[in-house]
Amino acid sequence: MALADSGRAIGAVTKLLREHLMRRGFVVSVGKPEDAALNDTSAKLNLFLYEARFDPSLRNVALDDRRPAPLWLALKYLLTAFDDAESSDSADAHEVLGRGLSVLQELSVMRLDALVAGDVRLALENNPEALKLTFDETPADLLSKVMQGTDEKYRLSVAFEVRPVMIVPGEPPGYSLLVGVDYTQTPPAEIGEDGIGLAVLASMGPRLASVEPAVFEPGDTVTVLGEELHLANLECLLGSVPLAVVAQRTDRLAVRIEGQVPGGASEGPIAGGGALSAGEHALVVRQLMPNDRYRGSNLQVARLRPVVSSAVLDGAGTLSVSGLLLGTWPDDVLVALHRDGAVARVFEPGPPPPAVPAARTVVPGAGQKSLTISGVPGSVAAGRYQVIVRVNGQQARLSPAITVP
Repeated sequence: MALADSGRAIGAVTKLLREHLMRRGFVVSVGKPEDAALNDTSAKLNLFLYEARFDPSLRNVALDDRRPAPLWLALKYLLTAFDDAESSDSADAHEVLGRGLSVLQELSVMRLDALVAGDVRLALENNPEALKLTFDETPADLLSKVMQGTDEKYRLSVAFEVRPVMIVPGEPPGYSLLVGVDYTQTPPAEIGEDGIGLAVLASMGPRLASVEPAVFEPGDTVTVLGEELHLANLECLLGSVPLAVVAQRTDRLAVRIEGQVPGGASEGPIAGGGALSAGEHALVVRQLMPNDRYRGSNLQVARLRPVVSSAVLDGAGTLSVSGLLLGTWPDDVLVALHRDGAVARVFEPGPPPPAVPAARTVVPGAGQKSLTISGVPGSVAAGRYQVIVRVNGQQARLSPAITVP
């Protein structure tokens, strides 16, 4: 039962048809009808294979999941009859044709019986289903196309089809030993997961497309959009800080930018000001592999903005701003007073030398939770202003109002 023998299947089908017809007492020739009229002077049937097409209903159907799909063919034949005078148009020839069609009708399912020649059996016995013979319409234009040579006559013939004819490629199947079995022992022993030496993943890891919203602050839930975000053992990093994953789907990952820990006892590392400053940061999703290494995604730019909760101008003229991520000494911190659609004054931070007074200087508080500006009344005219805070190019959402006397 060598599948490689199926490469001879086309010829084997023709031989099988001829053999079944010859058992019923017919003289059978194979080839073009015009050639059959010249090779002898006996009444006979002629088989002419005029077309081979790929079977559309079986395209890409494999015998098993470790083999490439074979070729599935439908073979189209013409059956032509001749009388003793080599005529195909006489009443005697029509009689031979009718008897031949009767035999083919009996062969609607062509089985391989014990009388079939050995080479024919080897080529066809691996077909997963029996060969089926069905008659086709045989209009005059079909016969005219097939018999269109200058020396060929139009001869009455009947078309039929044999399918499915399987031809298996010579490529060996991709079988492998069973996982979880130790074949070095006698007899082989089942060792379960201890036999797994290589983890094969069906993915090249997550890929990121965008982050929504584009700007966020501590306590927000952010959606990361992309591909392969449903995989196990995923974690999301903003800069070097892991974010809590709250939901996963194939095309999105929901993460929470840590604010206050539930219960109010403490804050996460981002809101606490000890891990990141406001500004642009790289966001990446990575997967922990079985070998304790990481497979990371491409980078996306994520914008973390400061949070302003209040701004108070006291009687001494000192403006105190409270919130989160209000900047450290290396950060680019700007505090602006805004009025009537325009900025009236901008205060820029900068660590002054110890001997220089701190008037009109922004002083980031401990943990990035406060800013202090001295001498505000002397810097702008009296009136009502809104306080704008920007840290590393990102502006706080809230701009509280103060009144300068």
